[in-house]
Amino acid sequence: MSEVKALVLCGGKGTRLRPITYYLQKTMMPIGPKQKPLLEYIVRLFRFHRITNITFLVNYKAEQIRSYFGDGANFGVKVNYVNDVPELSGTGGSVLNAYKQGAFRENDTILVYYGDILTNMKLDDLILFHKTKKATATVALSSGFEVRVGLADLEKQGRIRGFIEKPKLEKPVSIGILVFKGSSFDDLKKLSRTKGLLDLMGDVIPYLINKQEPIYGFISDAFWYDVGSIEAYEKLENTQVENALSFLFNKSKS
Repeated sequence: MSEVKALVLCGGKGTRLRPITYYLQKTMMPIGPKQKPLLEYIVRLFRFHRITNITFLVNYKAEQIRSYFGDGANFGVKVNYVNDVPELSGTGGSVLNAYKQGAFRENDTILVYYGDILTNMKLDDLILFHKTKKATATVALSSGFEVRVGLADLEKQGRIRGFIEKPKLEKPVSIGILVFKGSSFDDLKKLSRTKGLLDLMGDVIPYLINKQEPIYGFISDAFWYDVGSIEAYEKLENTQVENALSFLFNKSKS
């Protein structure tokens, strides 16, 4: 029987978050007024949407995650762990390794979540969209993304006409959440033999598109925030977290 299984990418060293990540796994950084680990918000979001089979893809400072979450029982979920291996590197390699280790089967629906992303997206809507479209893969997208820096308007000679401060992009951007048919990874074993580093967005999705597989984009207006750099972490305000995600700590859902 098909089941939705969540895979969280939380094995990276978080080099853009140094020096904090010299001491903490990036997914264990405290956020919001409750100072809970980022990864706890992710787990609670899964639980809120009744996704209770979770596998953490771990490597760097994995014991911090294991010590905090254990088997997941305290959070109302079942947590498994798969250690990354050197021969299958990159985000795509981590997921492919999880497949080879038996974390999911061909008939499962796989929700892949980047561990430095904070969101209140309705994951059940994303999964329903994926299944309704009978997609091989679905990429969660956000429209109206605001670039955090100013863009220069240049003449041909290089003279600056002016700046556009924090413009919004016309095209939607990837949020860092994807849904796959489990069977899609069987074919990707071939791709892994030709590439040392396998990236989900850079290699896997283009490969499936080139194969004429049905790949869809799910556009969401949900709150989302990439906590993947020191600048982003410092700018994440407690009020943002509380306003967008306090519902995850309601007693009826915790």
